[in-house]
Amino acid sequence: MTTAHDNLRGRAALCVALACVLASATAAAQTTPATTTPPPRDAGDSKEQGQTHLGDSFGPLTYDEWVEETRRKAFEDTVWKVQLRSYYLGRDKYDGTESEAWAIGGWAGFKTGYFRERYSFGATLYGSAPLYAPDEKDGTLLLKPGQEGYAVLGEAYGEMLFTQDVRMTLGARRFETPFINSNDSRMTPNTFLAGVVQGLHGDSKTSRGEWRWGAGYFDKIKERNSDEFVSMSDDAGASIKRGVYAAGVNYTRGELAVGGVNYWSSNVINIFYTEARYGIPISGNAKFKFAGQFIDQRSVGDNMLTGSDFDAQQFGLKAELAAGGALITTAYTDARGDRDLTAPWSGYPGYTSVQVEDFNRAGEDAWLIRAQYTWPKETGLSAYALYVAGSDPDADDAYGRGEADFNLQWTPPEGKLKGLMVRLRYARVMQDDPGDTDLNDLRLMVYYDLPL
Repeated sequence: MTTAHDNLRGRAALCVALACVLASATAAAQTTPATTTPPPRDAGDSKEQGQTHLGDSFGPLTYDEWVEETRRKAFEDTVWKVQLRSYYLGRDKYDGTESEAWAIGGWAGFKTGYFRERYSFGATLYGSAPLYAPDEKDGTLLLKPGQEGYAVLGEAYGEMLFTQDVRMTLGARRFETPFINSNDSRMTPNTFLAGVVQGLHGDSKTSRGEWRWGAGYFDKIKERNSDEFVSMSDDAGASIKRGVYAAGVNYTRGELAVGGVNYWSSNVINIFYTEARYGIPISGNAKFKFAGQFIDQRSVGDNMLTGSDFDAQQFGLKAELAAGGALITTAYTDARGDRDLTAPWSGYPGYTSVQVEDFNRAGEDAWLIRAQYTWPKETGLSAYALYVAGSDPDADDAYGRGEADFNLQWTPPEGKLKGLMVRLRYARVMQDDPGDTDLNDLRLMVYYDLPL
């Protein structure tokens, strides 16, 4: 009989082969000369893939800040961006079943400059197709249900400048806030049909500080592995069709950042999130960083999400030491209430939410320890390992869990392979049930930004 370890070894071999093939193809496609003066190292960030915290919210979103907004002719300023992706995910689940797929795809899009220095337009086409996808191993979220490929116009929007610092977006687009975000941890991201106004004022390095704010209405969502937009309330699991009103603000001054955001869906749910961060330089490039977060979720109106009143809360604390290329993180979260917390439109932003588990079940406390190292930037290498220990939650049929994760990433900063990202992730979850069942999750991601 084939064992789980045999399956895991086979998947690891497949991942290595995939990485070699795509890295070779990328090398042949790119001929940019290497630099001899690498920039300073950065210790990186402990935020999990798919999460958005307040410090990353409400900014101008143009495919990883494609270019600074200009005032030249709109067609001359149009920017195109194409990213190729291949992704393998294999998971042995608690009940002994498996999910497995290897997909290829990515996205291609553009954003124009500003017509009459005020109006801009953008669109992005997303897609994913199976390379290896057994019907009996569905559920990776790399493909549509049934292991089917898809293509979708996920972004089609207009943007209007009220002032240089205040803009409005109408249409389908990616957005980044703690509980409405792209959750870009599979082949394609979440996008939203929305009307949103965002602003940025001041400078975080001055005594006045910087204010970022945003407010809007989110009507529909296209989930990561879907080719259609559905009502926000439908996606959350309610039996009615409602959108979500959201508004929030974040203030940054030097090493201090604090803010909050609220999401309200009529007769469905209200979610409030607040977070504060502070950094203390200690010597050279070393720094202590501290953060705290609080989440409140509760039913509203006719309680159409669960059919009855509910409320749930989670608070979290995080401390980090960054020095050179090293980053050491410890975090604690405590979830309370009469139901588990949820994140229907985003990756969950909790400090102990990691590759597989969110550790946000009612009555669950969790501790995290994480160590990351980023080698000198010219190598493009970084790695981290973490462990989260979660207590028994309140539900009688739920059990405590511990998760160990390992991540290795290579992103060449210059040379023939600039634009390539290869990332290997492995997670093992140990569950304290009578059978001591485990879960194994192996992922290999290869992304390549085409030079245009």
